[in-house]
Amino acid sequence: MVRNRAPGAAFAPDPVSVVDTLHGRAVPDPYRWLEAADSPETLRWLEERSREYEREAATWPLRARLASLIRSLVDTDLWSPPVHRPGAAFATVRPSGTEHPRLVVLAGDGPPRTLYDPAEEDPGGRTTLDAWEPSPDGGLVAVQTSSGGVERGGLRVLRTGTGTPAGPPVPEVRYSHVAWVPGGTPSFYYVRRDGGQGVRGVWLRRVADGAEALIHTCTASGTVPGVRVLGRRWLLVTESHGTGHRTDLWLADLAADAPERPVLRPVQVGAEEETEARLGPDGLLYLRTTLGAPWRRICSVSPEEPGTEHWREVVPEERGATLDAFAPCPGGPGGGPALFVSRTRLGISEAAVHDARSGAPLHAVDLPGQGMVSAPEAAPDGSVYLGYADVAAQQRVLCLPPGERVPRPWPPGASGERDSPAVERTVLWCRSEDGTRVPVTVFAVAGGGGPTLLHAYGGFGRPRQFGFSATVLAWLLSGGRYAVAHVRGGGDAGREWHLAGSGRAKPRAVEDLVAAADALVSAGLCTRRQLCLSGGSAGGLLVLAAATARPDLCGSVIASAPLADMARFERMGLGRMWTREFGTASDPDDFAALMSYSPYHRALDSAVHAPGRRFPSVLLAGFHGDTRTDAAHPRKMCAALLAAAREEGRPPVLLRYERDVGHGPRAVGRAVGLAADAHAFAAHRTGLSPR
Repeated sequence: MVRNRAPGAAFAPDPVSVVDTLHGRAVPDPYRWLEAADSPETLRWLEERSREYEREAATWPLRARLASLIRSLVDTDLWSPPVHRPGAAFATVRPSGTEHPRLVVLAGDGPPRTLYDPAEEDPGGRTTLDAWEPSPDGGLVAVQTSSGGVERGGLRVLRTGTGTPAGPPVPEVRYSHVAWVPGGTPSFYYVRRDGGQGVRGVWLRRVADGAEALIHTCTASGTVPGVRVLGRRWLLVTESHGTGHRTDLWLADLAADAPERPVLRPVQVGAEEETEARLGPDGLLYLRTTLGAPWRRICSVSPEEPGTEHWREVVPEERGATLDAFAPCPGGPGGGPALFVSRTRLGISEAAVHDARSGAPLHAVDLPGQGMVSAPEAAPDGSVYLGYADVAAQQRVLCLPPGERVPRPWPPGASGERDSPAVERTVLWCRSEDGTRVPVTVFAVAGGGGPTLLHAYGGFGRPRQFGFSATVLAWLLSGGRYAVAHVRGGGDAGREWHLAGSGRAKPRAVEDLVAAADALVSAGLCTRRQLCLSGGSAGGLLVLAAATARPDLCGSVIASAPLADMARFERMGLGRMWTREFGTASDPDDFAALMSYSPYHRALDSAVHAPGRRFPSVLLAGFHGDTRTDAAHPRKMCAALLAAAREEGRPPVLLRYERDVGHGPRAVGRAVGLAADAHAFAAHRTGLSPR
């Protein structure tokens, strides 16, 4: 490590820089001191950035109007699909005008009864309900909460009848799966992803006294454990390997094994394939898998002999549409089993019911529009409950009874549905630098145009699905256009599309976004000044990489909770889990790819070799409690951009920084404030005028 003077040192408490030598290359890092989130120097620097931000934000004419419009669009009763237990159904609802969802119980024809409300526990709004799971008989519910946005909190068991604790809580868990042991003394399996008692894996816990037993230890570093109990008999343990496509699965028979000593037999172990398993009403295991099917297919197998050599294909893959969700259910021919299947084609869901024996489609499901299906689950009566939303309509819960084609609203009489504006959707195709055709979906309402938000994510194989966003709808209603680039690295065109834009190929995702921006301008849909790139997390990395590679590409950029320093991303947040997606700086070839697009280092290079280069105006959003990407990324990126564009009159570089929130869910008011500010910034920079 070498210390020397470097450009941009005016933003440091001590005018020196850190320079690392990696694979024979000098890598400057003058703002490493900003990784210390609570140091006096960082806090003073953040106070200065906050003053700059508020001065600039006060000049945005649409700030208050967008906040009011977005709030009006989200003020509906928002339900989750129900989970049924004997005599009752459990769900969450966020009533109109409230800040957080609450857990409720519905029994008979009576009104919902609140079992847990985070607002009652924490009137300040910092606590969120992260997950919940009722016991098989519905008498107990495991509830997970966290506070301050850190996504790591406590797991407790509540009595359904009274809401009182039923045993000691489990501290320090992060989005744990909970699987209740059927029958016997109340106990459940749960997972520790971050290491419990020095071990990551699956644990069995007795409710009454908190006694625990480790039943599975993770087999490799960087894996995420999971656990489910299927059909009140079969224990399913899974390990997802980082963010790649490998899932290992084991199955144990709780009818034959003691809960604390299950004999786990491999279902699929060691294969670079992604698989999800569910139990059908016929007792067979149904598996949604990429094994032999990059767009995913469904196979079936007996849980008695679950190895891959016994798998039988039921629903084949369909090229062009990712099979992203399914639910075994009754309703097949002659009272046999059926499969509810949803696929995503360029962000739009389509659904059908198939015969689980032959795989033949029985009938299509008539969805309310062109939107997104989520979380389908079968109820004991054979109905399938699912979430549905589209660009113009807030999420609602639908119930599809056996044999029917048209799902019904749930719960009956639920409020929140309203007339939706007509939103036009078109698809524009562009050619990336290597000749690959990349689709771009464009939304507008009649008469909209000009100022355009171009969004991209392009990470972890996730297909872009077009559900509801009050922010997007507010932008469209204000006269703007909204576009999404389906870049490589996402899952919009199957597994190969992801692999073609991940690891050492990640620069292809950046090139795809650049091509999409150029295509929008070439098609006359907007000018460069009217174009604002927008992305969060891995998408924030993408838009910053594109803008620092092509400063003339657009007029402005919004990057929320982005990755930015790709030489050190493994040392911050959950970066160590993402080496399958981005590569590792310890490998010389991976390192070369990372540095070819690392936005932080591109900005630092401009500060040295092209001081005053005119980058687009940039709004960075950072969250102090972010335990995923870590707020050090937007802090350091802001400092580097300020150093690169330090002349008077240059476009602004702004950091909107929040405490007591993180990467995940937050109170509605804070979510509205962030969304309104980001899009008021975009409106100001692109010239969007209110209608």
